Amino acid sequence: MSMDSTYRGDKLELKIYGQSHSPTIGVFIKGLPDGVNPDEDFTRALMARRAPGKNKWSTPRNEKDEVIFEKFEDTLHGYIVNTNTKPKDYASILNKPRPGHADYTGKIKYKDEAAQSGGGIFSGRMTAPLCIAGSIAMNELNKRGINVYAHLKKCGGVKDESYYDHSVNDEGFKKKLSLVCTKEFPSVSDEAGEKMKAKIEEARLDLDSVGAVVECVIYGLPAGLGGPIFDGLEGKIANLIYAIPAVKGVEFGAGFDVADMRGSQNNDAFEYEDGKVVLKTNNCGGILGGISVGDAAPLVFDCAFKPTPSIGKTQKTIDIKQKNNTDINIEGRHDPCVAPRAVPVVEAAAALAVYDAVLAEESDENA
Repeated sequence: MSMDSTYRGDKLELKIYGQSHSPTIGVFIKGLPDGVNPDEDFTRALMARRAPGKNKWSTPRNEKDEVIFEKFEDTLHGYIVNTNTKPKDYASILNKPRPGHADYTGKIKYKDEAAQSGGGIFSGRMTAPLCIAGSIAMNELNKRGINVYAHLKKCGGVKDESYYDHSVNDEGFKKKLSLVCTKEFPSVSDEAGEKMKAKIEEARLDLDSVGAVVECVIYGLPAGLGGPIFDGLEGKIANLIYAIPAVKGVEFGAGFDVADMRGSQNNDAFEYEDGKVVLKTNNCGGILGGISVGDAAPLVFDCAFKPTPSIGKTQKTIDIKQKNNTDINIEGRHDPCVAPRAVPVVEAAAALAVYDAVLAEESDENA
């Protein structure tokens, strides 16, 4: 049984392959229009934001993540040669599934083919091929005036400045959010970022980890992307966001808070402003009936990341071979919080979903 993973969208098809400590990891991309080629500088910049080994809040694993592109017929192949693999770090726990990981379920599904070092294809390392594909989607969206921005909204109980602290189409927040990609730590507020880093360091020193929430805002979407029921834009985006290891929840607009509202509070009033339709509020997150509202309001969603399951504390588990209960001490190199490096991954995944929807819409218009 193949351990590759394939996404089949309306127009795009992605096949991600490899494992955390395999010689190479990469992605095959089909469905790109003629003339669409990777901008290697753009890809390099996005990969650098995701890359490990640059600070205390990320794993010390040091990978350059240099992407090699090859094109043949209708397929673009982007891949990375792994240079800093250490599978021996996991030799002592081969038969001891790590709590919170896919070690146990992966072995049930794939038997002896399941990778037994570093999480294999289930590892956060496999977000690198997702970013390779996402960099192409983001670049093509940018050409259309569509911008995908994300930041660390909450971490360790510390909150960053959020889209919902401002008016629906606040240009000042959009400008600040666009600058997050230039920062070492992906927060809008530098003060909040310093407090978040302190919380992550506190967990690291305690041999533990913390979770976080990433907020993503997509500006410049045309109205009419998506559709009802199975074609809803929320579902298409959530599908790819849930492909990111450690994501445990996705909510659009006001999300679960709407359960505590009345209809009169949740409904977003329409009005004309300078001849254009806008929303007075944006509880819907820029989507109504599964369809984008366009200039009326940007698309907004949050995604929750669980704490990194690989921690330094002794944990309870089982020994599958000996069939008994035991303890586990995880060695290796791990992020005390995955979310700071996941911010560009969220952008990449969202961009892929939106670009696929844009290509489908453009195809219908040209039919």
